[in-house]
Amino acid sequence: MIYKLLHFFEKHGFFVASRLADRMGMKATSVRLFFIYISFITVGLGFGFYLTLAFLLKLKDMVHTKRTSVFDL
Repeated sequence: MIYKLLHFFEKHGFFVASRLADRMGMKATSVRLFFIYISFITVGLGFGFYLTLAFLLKLKDMVHTKRTSVFDL
């Protein structure tokens, strides 16, 4: 069961860490380590923050889609 959950998150990842790292000009591993440390220190609050960011980034992607021409409306 744990392997199925792990496989799901690896396959359908939200790319929050990599997108934040690109925006801030950092390595994605540093951002991932930050989320890991925060989740250990605050007992899961970092994971909730991560899921909130994932939801907001997914929502932003759905709202701000690039249209190539006028006929795509």
